[in-house]
Amino acid sequence: MVTAETVAHGQWFRPGNLIRLYSADEWEEFIEEWVDSLEDEYAEVQRLGGAGDMGRDVVAYVDEEGTTWDNYQCKHYGNRLMPTDVWAELGKLMHFTFVGEYTYPRRYFFVAPQGAGTTLSNYLRRPSQLRTALLDNWDRYCKDCITSTAAIELTPELRAHIDGADFSIFKAPPPREIIEQHAKTKAHITRFGGGLPPRGTAPLPPVTPAPTEAVYVRCLLDAYGDHLGSSIADVAALVSHIELHEHLHESRVDFYSAEALRTFTRDTLPDERPFEDLKEEIRVGIMDEIRRRHPDGYERVLCATRTARSLAITSNALVTRVTARDRGGICHQLANDNKVRWVR
Repeated sequence: MVTAETVAHGQWFRPGNLIRLYSADEWEEFIEEWVDSLEDEYAEVQRLGGAGDMGRDVVAYVDEEGTTWDNYQCKHYGNRLMPTDVWAELGKLMHFTFVGEYTYPRRYFFVAPQGAGTTLSNYLRRPSQLRTALLDNWDRYCKDCITSTAAIELTPELRAHIDGADFSIFKAPPPREIIEQHAKTKAHITRFGGGLPPRGTAPLPPVTPAPTEAVYVRCLLDAYGDHLGSSIADVAALVSHIELHEHLHESRVDFYSAEALRTFTRDTLPDERPFEDLKEEIRVGIMDEIRRRHPDGYERVLCATRTARSLAITSNALVTRVTARDRGGICHQLANDNKVRWVR
């Protein structure tokens, strides 16, 4: 059935089906995002895929020294992985560790959008059979596929190296497991959709303004002084002005709400650009109101924040999570950044 959603965005694909449509480069990027999210396990993650990678697509170092590492070998094929898809990769690993180009990894993962087929899965569960099959297939699938400059013969020394290698390190995680773990990354929503998670409650401001609030609070005090016709030295001087004291408190609550939205963006999306775009959209939206003649700075603040709360913001990635307080708070963030002025 054709709906407004399908007309606007096209047919929805399940993540497991969508990853099958990726290019080889997109698949490597996806795997890098997934591995990079395992930050409790790794000190550093690097994507090496390409010419000269020596059989290493995404490398994850367990320690700062890089002596212990895991390899994630990306295979984006239209079928489940078969033994013939991996012999050359195993050959590269055996050859390059034999000649000392790099150390033998702790674990080695074959990652493919359709996982491993039955035959390869059986080999991976039986390391000794995997080793024997590699040796049997060396001349056909490895000898001429390891480097473009020479044929790599299975010499007695190389065979001894293979015989002593740990073949239990090889695994092929199912795509479902990869997608479930990728769902915990900040890149998942931008790849597969599904909407932003709920926001937590924004913290209330401390009784005394923090140093990070100094600029916008001073701007508000100047606006209040412009309204009263006398300067306001500090926050304590507002105690006798109930309306202005309440306005300052509400403005600080708004500011902390906007700061919480900034943190939410950082925690759920790949970067802060959607928040910065929202901030710029609000700045543009209130500038005509700020330029307009007002009796005093306090009236300018009121009109600008009211305009910010009424702006039609429809395309920003955060639109479903932005509150009225966020919009007012962003006005004060702009003042804090010296991008708007209340008193002229």
